[in-house]
Amino acid sequence: MKLAFSTLGVPGLPVADVVRLAAEHGYQGVELRTHPEEPVHPGLTPAERAVVVEEFKGGGVEILTLAGYVRVAAEGDDAPVLAELAELVELARDLGAAHVRVFPGGGGQDPAEADATAARRLGAAAPHAADMGVRILLETHDSHRAGADVARVVGTVGHGRIGALWDVMHTWLADEEPVASHAVLAPHLGYVQVKDIASAEDTAPLALGDGVLPLKACLDVLDADTWVCWEYEKRWHPGAPELPGLLAAGREHLLRLGAPKQ
Repeated sequence: MKLAFSTLGVPGLPVADVVRLAAEHGYQGVELRTHPEEPVHPGLTPAERAVVVEEFKGGGVEILTLAGYVRVAAEGDDAPVLAELAELVELARDLGAAHVRVFPGGGGQDPAEADATAARRLGAAAPHAADMGVRILLETHDSHRAGADVARVVGTVGHGRIGALWDVMHTWLADEEPVASHAVLAPHLGYVQVKDIASAEDTAPLALGDGVLPLKACLDVLDADTWVCWEYEKRWHPGAPELPGLLAAGREHLLRLGAPKQ
């Protein structure tokens, strides 16, 4: 199991400090929240992009993903969505990130219509992603919370550069068992996001193991070399404990849960 954490847990932290945290606490990778309020976003100049690459290379840490906010099932014209996605894919290419994260964002549309919109846009983006050497991952989230929802869209696209990101909180909120989520997502799976929460009504981030999410059941179904990323939602819950103080214990908890059965 290869471990990463998301910079959603350390809002606005400079890249050099993010790399240091990962290296010091034994995380091999980082999921970079990619947004204008963060140090990494598509507005970076070529020189600024090169600095980010050197920081991660110098620390021996991998940029696993650029976690963007493109909503591929959202209502409206395709062109702005595809343009935003192309910018994100090109930034990932420049930074050496393997993946780009997108959301469904289907809202209250008819599910079949949302599926068709997402599949059409992802299919249109796939050749460019292939040219850039980047994989676009649709996250289990919002309108497509269950693994079955995301697998339905990604399977329709049928392109190797379009995959799935399994956020275990959302599949749990969808009442989908981990073994069922994995069964439908496995052919498309890029990696897994883990977290912990107190209940369906209280989703403020907790230290791993302090909440109700079935983390062991999720890790038990994964291949041994799967990336597992801790998405600690500090940005949305500013009163939550600081992530840096939790990283060491979180890593140990995940390694214990994911240890091979004797």
